[in-house]
Amino acid sequence: MNFLKPYIKKYAKPFSVGVLFLTFEAICDLMQPTIMSKIIDIGVANQDLNYVFKMGGLMLLITAFGALSASVRNVVASNVSQNFGMGLRSDLFRKIQSLSARNLDKFDSASLITRLTNDVTQVQVFTNGLMRIFVKAPLLCLGGLIMATRLNSQLAVVLAIVVPIVALLIVINMRVGFPFFKKVQKALDRVNGVMREYLSGVRVVKAFNRFDYEVNKFNGANEEFQSTSIAATRVMAVFSPAIMLTVNIGIVVVLWVGGVRVSEGHMQVGHIIAFTNYMTQILFSLMLISMVFNMFVRARASAARIGEVFAEENQMTWSDQLPATTTRGRIDFEQVCFSYDGEPVLKNITLTCLPGETVGIIGSTGSGKSSMVSLLPRFYDVNSGSIQVDGVNIQHLDPKKLREKIAIVPQKTTLFTGSILENIKWGNENATQAEIERAAQMAQAHDFIANTPDGYHTRLGQGGVNLSGGQKQRVSIARALVRNPEILILDDSTSAVDVATEARIKEALKTYARGLTCLLIAQRITSVIDADKIVVLDQGEIVGTGTHEELMKTCDVYQQIFQSQVGKEVQADV
Repeated sequence: MNFLKPYIKKYAKPFSVGVLFLTFEAICDLMQPTIMSKIIDIGVANQDLNYVFKMGGLMLLITAFGALSASVRNVVASNVSQNFGMGLRSDLFRKIQSLSARNLDKFDSASLITRLTNDVTQVQVFTNGLMRIFVKAPLLCLGGLIMATRLNSQLAVVLAIVVPIVALLIVINMRVGFPFFKKVQKALDRVNGVMREYLSGVRVVKAFNRFDYEVNKFNGANEEFQSTSIAATRVMAVFSPAIMLTVNIGIVVVLWVGGVRVSEGHMQVGHIIAFTNYMTQILFSLMLISMVFNMFVRARASAARIGEVFAEENQMTWSDQLPATTTRGRIDFEQVCFSYDGEPVLKNITLTCLPGETVGIIGSTGSGKSSMVSLLPRFYDVNSGSIQVDGVNIQHLDPKKLREKIAIVPQKTTLFTGSILENIKWGNENATQAEIERAAQMAQAHDFIANTPDGYHTRLGQGGVNLSGGQKQRVSIARALVRNPEILILDDSTSAVDVATEARIKEALKTYARGLTCLLIAQRITSVIDADKIVVLDQGEIVGTGTHEELMKTCDVYQQIFQSQVGKEVQADV
């Protein structure tokens, strides 16, 4: 739990203030039975009404001070726990953002959401309980033991038997409960995962009428969560009644022994009442300790899951010592091999892309096209070989500075909740309205944006749900173009656009792309046919490089792709 140390240091002072007022509250509670004993044994026994009023007034004064201390403690505890929860959640989110794609692949998306929400809340609730209950309960228990022993050492023998039994029950409670609550959090991960998957693919579910299947899948995860939670609750539910039974038996023994001692004239009635009150306080405190330990078991399981994310070290490293270079946009792949912790996806990739060159990358599904360009902005690092940008190994470059050189239109279009203008300005937050409109015009998005009721200020739903696939792709292209990058990566970014619109985009890019390196990944051979250079990938290897005419003569794989997409007749005409 090393990740908690900065928070402990930060909130130590307000936590101490809360504990101080909590201590005042506990002392006030502990003084009440002793004063009550004196009122009965002295004031009532001697029929001294003045003594009763005097001690009664003292009790009221102590009670008021205790109530004031409790109020201050509650305010401090709420502030500390809420600020702690907010800080932990923010730091965890920043930590997740700082991790590489390879690091994030170790965690399921739904699990990360659960850790950011439910797990942080569990730790926050425990922090609140720590200041409001957990510190007070031991003070009441220890203080009650001391006060009861001072009051009557003979009856204190009962406490010497009861307290160790209760302590043993609490320890067993912790050891048994922890594994169960880890299972509960994992089951909650699965519920969130099923729900997230359904919401992201709700249109497909509707299109194929798979409601029953999705309901059954959710019910399965939900029932697993229910059964795991019930099992954990049942285990924990055994201990509280056992603790209560043990302490109540102790109270019965005290009343029985005390009654005998009073009848024999060896003890006063007030002592019995005070001792019983202290036993009740001890019972109450032990029950609180048991409850907080239940909270602790949950919080410990959640903290361990949060700690797993904080313990994850970003595998990317870079050097601050970089050679000066005047080259802008040159890319060199040198004997690059890469895999996603399994079979190699890319094998011995060697390729040079010159500044101002448009390079088309084509190949069958699964040939490694997207994996190849995902290495360029360091979403992943190569297993062997090297990639150089402007003559510098990208593993020596700060990923942030490297990505400032690159604009990418991903294969899966992602838009964010907000206006179209805000989405395009993701590429360059300082872009002027004229620059945004120019980028939209080159992406063939300006016309449909202008025809919307609010133009560039039209609000988009989550993921751009109120735009068509082609419109989302064009907005995504505009977002990349407004960045004015040195390297532009278009990863099958016109797959949902008609041929005529794609041709206009390509024509606009010819003017725009002068001076920058453009990597164009496509499934359609017509999308790359006029590129300066075409790279053909097959099963993770480069099997051909050259212009369309050169590849038609030298590359069998390219010929097969052309044959399957364009056809024999067109080929004959060419």
